[in-house]
Amino acid sequence: MKYIFSSLLLLFSFHSFAAPKSELWHDWDISNEKNTTTISHQYWQQTLDKYLTTQGEYTLFDYASITEADELILNSYLRQMRRIDPREYKKSEQYAYWVNLYNAITVKIILDNYPIKSITKLGGLFTFGPWDEEVIVVAGKALTLNDIEHRILRPIWNDPRTHYAVNCASLSCPNLQPKAFTARNSEQLLDKAAKEFINSKKGVLVTNNNTQLSSIYDWFAIDFGNQQQLFEHLKKYRPELTSFTGDISYDYDWDLNKQ
Repeated sequence: MKYIFSSLLLLFSFHSFAAPKSELWHDWDISNEKNTTTISHQYWQQTLDKYLTTQGEYTLFDYASITEADELILNSYLRQMRRIDPREYKKSEQYAYWVNLYNAITVKIILDNYPIKSITKLGGLFTFGPWDEEVIVVAGKALTLNDIEHRILRPIWNDPRTHYAVNCASLSCPNLQPKAFTARNSEQLLDKAAKEFINSKKGVLVTNNNTQLSSIYDWFAIDFGNQQQLFEHLKKYRPELTSFTGDISYDYDWDLNKQ
């Protein structure tokens, strides 16, 4: 009976997963373009420098090896971000703020629950992952990871490359970038992340007359457009896809992106 219940729960979780819509939270669509102050992401960069490694097409995080001192540095970074009201900064600073915050919180969630096979094992009994849990308070407002991605980043910037920037701690997710996002490097990092992902097997795998795409392109099809528009986007970073015809399938591996 226990086995049957577990199997049904797993089946429920995977089939009930649906990507949230992009719905603007208007309170966050405010900026001060005259503010030339920059936000420091030094502590996040220190974490990336020490625990991010590359193996083939994967960038992995060494959750098992993080020291207590370095976990305190990550906690300090999150405390610093909580003290900031990003709306007081220009939009380019805000974008980097939200992307780094999302990724740092995700790493923190895994560390708090490690060892674990997949981020999807977290959350409530009938939930798929921790994305709807309130994880931080910014400017007096409690936020979830889904709030950051789907109510702030996606609707305010309307840039499909955001899907290559935020990391869900899973093998099939676009790689966690080794450089913290900043107002100055965001464009470069977004193009780099897009090129890496689209030229990887987990992004686009072509075999004979079949093409397997990341499920990201299915879940968030509204951000990439119809099939022709999607392939125009993919061709920008992988030109040999220009003459594609054939069947398309989708796949995603939720196993943890651990070293």
